Amino acid sequence: MAGTANNKKLIDLEDGQSAIIISITGGKMLVKRMADLGLTSGTEIKVLRRALFSGPIQVEAVGSRLVLGWGLASKIIVKLK
Repeated sequence: MAGTANNKKLIDLEDGQSAIIISITGGKMLVKRMADLGLTSGTEIKVLRRALFSGPIQVEAVGSRLVLGWGLASKIIVKLK
């Protein structure tokens, strides 16, 4: 799914870019945890800041700012707006 032209992993986005979440690749508990944070398919998400060297990514979604670890962010597939 991440291989198509418009679909990317969240870690591939640059600061300031917005996208729509397409899917979250992970187990049931990961998907549930992300849903508890408001991150589900169809949610708009914006990258605020990326840390250097595979560090955490600060994002804004559903009116909240969240910091996601690199591994977690790599499991979120998005479509550019």
